[in-house]
Amino acid sequence: MNAFAAALDALFADINMAVDATWYPVGGAPQPIRVIRKAPDEVTAFGSAQILSETTLVDVRTSEMANPKPGDGISIGAENFTIQGAPKRDRERLLWTLELVPA
Repeated sequence: MNAFAAALDALFADINMAVDATWYPVGGAPQPIRVIRKAPDEVTAFGSAQILSETTLVDVRTSEMANPKPGDGISIGAENFTIQGAPKRDRERLLWTLELVPA
């Protein structure tokens, strides 16, 4: 394990940073995961107007989620989401960043 992986493990173990969730892969069995939830506002240009919209992103360790795909489900507490768009990995290949939409 390298220093980056050790640091991520510490972040995901922190109850103030990460929360328990469940991944529902299409055609597979549900799997427990830990996620760090982010909700940045996104500004999209449309002609001369700008549209501000809320987004829901989560970071998940690649060691917990081998191959997420668009259409897979994720539940966080009582909220249910669907993965939208292609999952993205970080440079070190330790984290997936997933864009979620309400299911």
